[in-house]
Amino acid sequence: MRLPLYALTLLLGVVLAVHLAMNGAVGAALGNPRVGNALFWIIGAVMAAIIGATGWQAGALGGLRQVHPLLLTAGAIGACLVFGIAWLIPQIGAGPVMLGLIAGQIVGGMLLSHYGWLGSPVQPVTPVNVLGALVMLAGVWLATRR
Repeated sequence: MRLPLYALTLLLGVVLAVHLAMNGAVGAALGNPRVGNALFWIIGAVMAAIIGATGWQAGALGGLRQVHPLLLTAGAIGACLVFGIAWLIPQIGAGPVMLGLIAGQIVGGMLLSHYGWLGSPVQPVTPVNVLGALVMLAGVWLATRR
């Protein structure tokens, strides 16, 4: 049964929203979102090293030669992404940012699945999927308009 996996995904979405809003609040409190984001990533890097060390084993990086170098830019993309979100939240609010992110993730996820990019199982986009995405985009517009 996949229901627990979907429930965990929903929980992670809530945690992500709070986590990104926390980063935005730190940047706003410091009056400098770039410094706030740098602090955020330094603490995150330390935590990632601690978590990674708990599963370390001999040869853990042995498969690194098979990783395309472009995939290693994900850390830099993540840092830029979180900075952008942390900057946006104080500008337009957590709700509109999160709704826009969810819409973008759904469209991006549909593309990744449709083409099987980055190891995603292929799930062709159907007209019903497109209709669902359009309804969702309309919902984002309705939920964020003033």
